[in-house]
Amino acid sequence: MKKLLPFLFAVLLSSPFEVHADNWPRFRGPNGSGKSESDTSKIPLEWSETKNVAWKTELPGPGSSSPIVWGDRVYITCYTGYGDGSEDATPEKLRRHLLAIDRKDGSVLWKKSVAPEAPGTVDPFEVFVPEHGYASNTPATDGERVYCFFGKAGVVAYDWDGNQIWKQSVGQLYSRKRWGSASSPVVHQGKVIVKAGDEDRAVIAFDAKTGKQLWKAEGSVLEQTYGTPAIHQVDDERSDLIVCGTGEVWGMNPDTGKLRWFSEMGLTGNISSSPVIDGDRMIIFGGFPRTLGASLKLGLKGDVSDSALQWENNDVKAYMTAPIFHDGKVYFIRDEGIACCGDPVTGELIYEERIANAANARGGRGKPFYASPILANGHLIAMSRNAGAFVIEAKPEYNLVRTNQIAGDEGRFQGTPAVSGSDLFLRSETAIYCIRTDS
Repeated sequence: MKKLLPFLFAVLLSSPFEVHADNWPRFRGPNGSGKSESDTSKIPLEWSETKNVAWKTELPGPGSSSPIVWGDRVYITCYTGYGDGSEDATPEKLRRHLLAIDRKDGSVLWKKSVAPEAPGTVDPFEVFVPEHGYASNTPATDGERVYCFFGKAGVVAYDWDGNQIWKQSVGQLYSRKRWGSASSPVVHQGKVIVKAGDEDRAVIAFDAKTGKQLWKAEGSVLEQTYGTPAIHQVDDERSDLIVCGTGEVWGMNPDTGKLRWFSEMGLTGNISSSPVIDGDRMIIFGGFPRTLGASLKLGLKGDVSDSALQWENNDVKAYMTAPIFHDGKVYFIRDEGIACCGDPVTGELIYEERIANAANARGGRGKPFYASPILANGHLIAMSRNAGAFVIEAKPEYNLVRTNQIAGDEGRFQGTPAVSGSDLFLRSETAIYCIRTDS
């Protein structure tokens, strides 16, 4: 038995089911915070096509989703067949793909593909769909399975070897503007939760093992909202699922889908950002035609419209990107290329600085930034569409440390970066990169 113990210990350490502090299991990392739980990443702050790129893996098609990381695996989605510039492209040929990539060397371990649910269920590649495409939903994992939300093509679960475990439809509706889907799945205590605002005006929870629908909460305010929900741990006995709709924030019981509290707010229409939580406070950006930022107190009960809203203003805001809490401040990048730091308690700006050369990142009909910033090695990594990554010191005095570009990649960088340990993962419309200090 003594000889067997070291072997068993080694097996446990190498298991994909082990929980690592530096895993990046969903969109914007642990609970959507934009930073690792260990917060000790030592990624390099300088890179180029010839420096600190451990590997580059070409992708079969474009996408705006973000990489996720668990142990020695990296997962990323993309699409082909329609809207990717291929010949004879038709909606019926659209395929969404999930790739499993070896973290060490970038080799593709497997690729799985999903077709549309039925003819006529694909949003036309026009208006603003070309701004993000058909793979905008970032996958999520619990270390046992990988879960993909492919919009009207449904929610799919794969095991670690790429076998499809289950697949469920979430509806075939369209929003009035037909901008497609973008919200990413959330995994919480054996449940996979998706905000299918475009597809069904609903939040839906599935059993992570079987795919059985556990509950469904509907609401018209979920239309034209694209952010990913977050979990607020109220205390040892209670956690709330935080969902943002047009003009409302919901605090839901993630086990049943029942509403515990809700609050009205002034962000109406086109809420593309995701809620970010720090303690008992959340901040959400968005709204159209007027874009605002709002701070709300969490963990309450009932209709708290008169008490939850702490501030709402036109200064601490962004249209697409989500903020980061760090050392008592909130940092964010406005879509037009302005770096900001604010006081999350008062909502007052500490600085707002236009990032040098960020305007060069304009591509398509959108603004320079589509991806949200992340925090690593004491710095914000703000990935622009095509003018490089801006490295900004995470302090209340603005300091642009440097701009890193990868020459030769003509695809837009629209996926939010992922960080795990000393590795930074970037994705463009053509490739995924692992940034690591050259040995």
